[in-house]
Amino acid sequence: MKKQAITNLTMILWIFLIGSFFGFIYENLLMIIKGHPALRQGLIYEPLIPIYGIGSIVFYLFYKNIHLDNKSLIIKIIIIFILSFFLGGITEYMGSFIQEKIFKTISWDYSYLKFDLHGRTSLLHASIWGIMGVIFYFLILPLLKKIKNITKTHQGKIITIIMSIILLFDCTISILACNRRTERRTNEKPSNIIEEYLDYRYPDEYIDSIYNNATEVINIKS
Repeated sequence: MKKQAITNLTMILWIFLIGSFFGFIYENLLMIIKGHPALRQGLIYEPLIPIYGIGSIVFYLFYKNIHLDNKSLIIKIIIIFILSFFLGGITEYMGSFIQEKIFKTISWDYSYLKFDLHGRTSLLHASIWGIMGVIFYFLILPLLKKIKNITKTHQGKIITIIMSIILLFDCTISILACNRRTERRTNEKPSNIIEEYLDYRYPDEYIDSIYNNATEVINIKS
């Protein structure tokens, strides 16, 4: 039971890393195509955008036990697209909502599009999630079985532990630094040595350059 739990957590870790990394590539390719080459990332140090990693985990948890073997290819694609449309749209909406409530910022606003939902997701972007879900189901999901076998080897376990430590450190620093950036917006002084270090090591200019697409929100959306 314990071994199975560790295996499941290991898979979730790698799915998060892979999804976040491909999200990083996707977002930055879009920026280059649009003529805005400024680097986009979701964590301070690693080339990852977590919302895509979280979306990948949601896809994995829903699709790993889904059985569509008796369906035709077209029906499979339609079913996975519709499921991914809603799963991805909900994930994106909740990601925006949580970011806004905690950090008082948003990293995307689709209110300029038709058929948006509070600017947090839209028909277009939910459709993109639908396409991503189809790609995940038919291409990524089969590869995860090979990754699962690799992570069971001695080298795979060592790499997994190292990546876990790096990710935990990066997530912790990123959350603390962003939270401190939020506090500085209201001129809140550091209350301990950790906050003093955060102010010194991660000043506003640095954080704003990392999260260059984050916009401060004055009136919190519902």
